Amino acid sequence: MSLFSRFTPRRRVLTAALALALSAAAGSVPAQNAGRNDAVFQYRGADRDQKLVEKAKQEGTVTLYTSLAPSESMPLANAFEKKYGIKVELWRAVSEKVVQRTVTEGKARRYAVDVIETNAPEVEMIAREKLTAEFFSPYLADLPPGAIPSHRLWVSDRLNYFVVAYNTAKIKREDLPNSYEGFADPKWKGRLGIEATDSEWMAAMVKKLGAERGAQFFDKLSELRPDVRKGHILLTELVAAGEVPVALTVYNSVAESLKRRGAPIDWAPIEPVIARPQALGVARNAPHPHAALLFADYVLSPEGQELLKSMGRIPASTKVKSELNNFPSTMIDVGEVLDESEKWERKWSSLFLKRQ
Repeated sequence: MSLFSRFTPRRRVLTAALALALSAAAGSVPAQNAGRNDAVFQYRGADRDQKLVEKAKQEGTVTLYTSLAPSESMPLANAFEKKYGIKVELWRAVSEKVVQRTVTEGKARRYAVDVIETNAPEVEMIAREKLTAEFFSPYLADLPPGAIPSHRLWVSDRLNYFVVAYNTAKIKREDLPNSYEGFADPKWKGRLGIEATDSEWMAAMVKKLGAERGAQFFDKLSELRPDVRKGHILLTELVAAGEVPVALTVYNSVAESLKRRGAPIDWAPIEPVIARPQALGVARNAPHPHAALLFADYVLSPEGQELLKSMGRIPASTKVKSELNNFPSTMIDVGEVLDESEKWERKWSSLFLKRQ
């Protein structure tokens, strides 16, 4: 197997998962066009909260499809059940499987899911199949710019930030440059690592820096032959182990987790910091629409966001502050990520994968 095959970008895997789901649904009845739950999802009357809780308790159940780890999805479900007495039917799988199941069921008009919570590009693909709905929540006002796409068919409930992680036994904080462009200096050759599928990070960086300046940076970085590793967790662990002294595309929540456990690792929000949204979508034909909306409210509320924060996730809400989000950042445009994925994956491959 070639190195390039082992580092096949995640977006290509995701596209294949969607194609498989559409193939499995071929010949079934198309998804319902009319938004039968729109009146529930868009209600803004003064009695909204009271009516929502009453109707949700009558429904009694909410079904969640998510890629959140059991150590996080179970406490979230349990907290909601304890607060409202509404059972959470939880189905967890990797994000590609969430897409596959949701689309297959939707195209067959088997409406089982109420809420989807996973990576934003995956939820965007589901939304493009007209399987999620716009919804109102009073907590949408707490979200930062870029957390709600223009079509409003999902919102970001948590974030990942690409930061620089470094081994504290090998690198001093004061030795790090103030911007990513400083890592193009030849003195960093042999000390840098990147994650193998981060073409979307490159795309966002180029858009932020400008086409010419961005292209120059990545050309220079490519010449340094950074160590390419598959998996953000693995890359972060290699930094902690000292095998990769500095990693340029680490999720700060992962680095912080190892740091708190005593590993010789720290991280820095080097400019420009790119934020990658995770997303929450309410199913267009949710069988339990009131419970679905109430669950979305809970996740986006300060209470739900504090719970995510306590589990090491980075809340999207501006009302919940954390050392993990207390710096300027630029949000990835998820729609552009999908629309331009082939272009950026080809560029990423030519710069970092085929040269290994």
